[in-house]
Amino acid sequence: MRVKRGITSHKRHKKIRKATKGFSHANRVSIKRGKQAITRSLLYATRDRKNRKRTFRQLWNVRINAAARVNGTTYSKLIAGLKKHEINLDRKILAELAVNEPKAFADIVKSVQKK
Repeated sequence: MRVKRGITSHKRHKKIRKATKGFSHANRVSIKRGKQAITRSLLYATRDRKNRKRTFRQLWNVRINAAARVNGTTYSKLIAGLKKHEINLDRKILAELAVNEPKAFADIVKSVQKK
């Protein structure tokens, strides 16, 4: 008996078409180009998850530095003071305080500047 293979191919092609939804025309319509586009997009997704962490840390550092300068110190002096006084606040929390709770951030800066 003859085995027809169309069902398997159609299923595989449908899976690729579903994954390429929103891509440009050639990448969406062509199965071969669609496969390549999916592979490339998954690589970019992996890379950019790492880069997102990097850019958020940069943003936090900028916000902390701006708030620290308003309170009469610099970023590096503030971080060094936090380590010296064993105040364990990470940069994410410090940036959040700098933006949303300036008085609390100012209190932290004052406690670090005490000798």
